[in-house]
Amino acid sequence: MRTPASIAGHPIHPMIVPIAIGCFVFSFASDLICLATGSADPWNMLAYYTMIGGIIGALCAALPGLIDLLSLPAGYTRGIAIKHMSINLLVVVIYIVNAYMRHANPQQLKLPMILSLVTVLLLLVSGWLGGKMVFEAGVGVNTEQR
Repeated sequence: MRTPASIAGHPIHPMIVPIAIGCFVFSFASDLICLATGSADPWNMLAYYTMIGGIIGALCAALPGLIDLLSLPAGYTRGIAIKHMSINLLVVVIYIVNAYMRHANPQQLKLPMILSLVTVLLLLVSGWLGGKMVFEAGVGVNTEQR
């Protein structure tokens, strides 16, 4: 099932998503290093800036993802896509709150680190749903023979 948001037959959404996920996971890894070393510098700053990069990447991936969602026929696959989108939007909102908390009070990291853990777990669920759409329903898969 080809999707309208594509370049040369390749869907755009999965091209951008790894940037956002990579930034979010790296941000969480920086938090873990901060916890393990007991030193906020430079890990807290690195976590903050990679989080901002993840937010920007996620928002860039959202537009082609929405275009793809709107092209899906009503039914099972569209329901999965709506869950996938909803979780991703929740992740972005939580990361925006997280980034704001870190910016407003960089010394208070307990709640922001918990939020990072929660969002990484939500990303696992969302990624599973995205994979389900690709591998079970063929969303974004070009089955035409050349």
